Amino acid sequence: MNKGKITFGKIQLKAATPAPASVNPESSSATGGFGSFGRMEPPPEPGPSSSARHADVEKIATDLENSRMQEVMGISGFGRKAQQFDINEMIQKAKRNAPKAEEDPKAIRKEPPTADDNSSDDDSEGDTIGPMPTVMGSADAAAAAADRIVKGKKERKESDDDSDEDDDDDDDFDEDAPINKIPYSHEVEMRHGGKAVIALAADPSGVRLASGSVDYNLNFWDFSGMDKSMKSFRSLQPCENHPIRDLHYSNTGDMILVVSGSSQAKVLDRDGFEKMECVKGDQYITDMTKTKGHVAGLTGGCWNFMKKDEFLTSGMDSTLRTWVFAKSKEQKNVIKTRAQGGLRTAPTACTYNRDATLIAAGCSDGSIQTWDTRRMFVNTTHCIRDAHAKGREISSILFSYAGQILATRSTDETLKLWDMRAFKKPLHVFDNLLSRYDTTDCCFSPDDTMILTGESIPKEQKQGNLYFFDTKTFETVTIIPITDSHVIRTHWHPKLNQVFVGCGNGIIRGLYDEKRSMRGAKLCVVRTHRKKKDMEMIGTTQVITPHALPMFRQEKSRSHRKKLEKDRLDPVKSRRPDLPITSGQGGRVASSGGTLSSYVIRNLGLSKRVEDDQDPREAILKYAKEAADNPYWISPAYNKTQPKPIFNTEDEPDSKKPKTE
Repeated sequence: MNKGKITFGKIQLKAATPAPASVNPESSSATGGFGSFGRMEPPPEPGPSSSARHADVEKIATDLENSRMQEVMGISGFGRKAQQFDINEMIQKAKRNAPKAEEDPKAIRKEPPTADDNSSDDDSEGDTIGPMPTVMGSADAAAAAADRIVKGKKERKESDDDSDEDDDDDDDFDEDAPINKIPYSHEVEMRHGGKAVIALAADPSGVRLASGSVDYNLNFWDFSGMDKSMKSFRSLQPCENHPIRDLHYSNTGDMILVVSGSSQAKVLDRDGFEKMECVKGDQYITDMTKTKGHVAGLTGGCWNFMKKDEFLTSGMDSTLRTWVFAKSKEQKNVIKTRAQGGLRTAPTACTYNRDATLIAAGCSDGSIQTWDTRRMFVNTTHCIRDAHAKGREISSILFSYAGQILATRSTDETLKLWDMRAFKKPLHVFDNLLSRYDTTDCCFSPDDTMILTGESIPKEQKQGNLYFFDTKTFETVTIIPITDSHVIRTHWHPKLNQVFVGCGNGIIRGLYDEKRSMRGAKLCVVRTHRKKKDMEMIGTTQVITPHALPMFRQEKSRSHRKKLEKDRLDPVKSRRPDLPITSGQGGRVASSGGTLSSYVIRNLGLSKRVEDDQDPREAILKYAKEAADNPYWISPAYNKTQPKPIFNTEDEPDSKKPKTE
């Protein structure tokens, strides 16, 4: 018998009409089947009633196909809710239908599809969104399906719980915690010299580092060219016999400002060559605004963050002066710092804020004074007289990257944070921070969440520490021991994410993290130092003389290894040191004759060697008879004039008196 063909009909976007009641349930079950795949039943015998029944079946198939198309296009599911299914009710229903399935298994069971079947998925309902449950052929199969569903739910729940536990474990490591942002898992050491490093600066790109010390030396370090020996590529004394107090790179990194103990600041290029020297003022002029430069030693300096050719200096002559790089003969502006009664006070530290609208200075009387660069420098914009202890120098003053917080470090063992919006009282005071140097500074982290500073070693401590404080909660994040000396300078580079610390014993410590830090010191620790061999090129013309005598015969060319072995035996080529002396001849002192007397005796031309361990009296008396028989030094000079000695041969009377009874 021929199988019936499936016709799709026209695609119509309308809701499916319900099936008429006159349709035979056997025919409707034939189109359903198990799932969306089913084998079509053979068409009925031709007759008057079968043609009408066949037309109804085709109509139902067309409506079902239209509803399926609407679901695919996303039209039939608008505004409808997914149907809910109860597992227990499905099991009970399957048990009730179990006897019917045993009597007529063809009504429910369907064979699996094959490759030859042209079946279509037309068993979907229009009002249902989501998967349709299928009724199995027996109660055991339905129960097994229910068990699988419940088991799958439990497994998904357990997997969700495991994933939640993993998330909890991951949450234990908080990347945003301040202590996890500090790069201190590894460190490197750079040796500047034997004295304290009181100046430290790094260029914006993080390639060069400059350090200044009390020993007048300025060292340049190049991370791209150094190996793990960490040696500076250049050392110079730009200001002769003046200590380097402060260093600051320009915004472009092509120039560096050098502030020393002299009254003249200098500008050097990246390689250390001098580009500009500020002029010195006339020290006999009373009014400091009339002089062309500083007349006393400098205390600090800073480049303008907005104008690349302008910088600021402060000096002991109670003035702040701004300079332009192209004009070295005279300063641009002069700012006077005044104490409470209008007298002079020396600025010990100065800086610009990030947008270069404010100039801040910390003075020796403990006051903080600021000026607006957009106005005349006659009056201060902010002035706090009792910011720090009176008579204690403010060693560092620094604005945060956001520009809202000002940090000051003083020799009164305190570090204070100030809010520029409420500048009357400090936000917080960090105390018990000993400072023995007037150049001890502080530094903000790149995200302004922390501030770090060093301390000098108290009497009861053996190591200098580096302190990290939280700028929001004002708590101590961590304390890192650096070295067995004072911690003076600190610099947290924002691009490299590395911390450089200058110490009192001439050592520079570089702290970095293997994952968070970039380039800088990480490039140097992986390079090994190789000693270059001296190469000598000697051009010789080889003359082949096969019958020449051995003394005139040219030496055959040997391998490099054999040549080195032969040179090793030659004391001249191998540069053999002088062997230990045992005899003491040739004007050299032996190891046993280290005394001055033995050295003098051996250099008098004596042929006999004098032993150092013998008695000198015995050594002299053994020549007494020879000196009497053959006088050589003294007796021949007095032969003519020396009288003959006459000795008393009589016994001397007893000088003691006899006892009288």
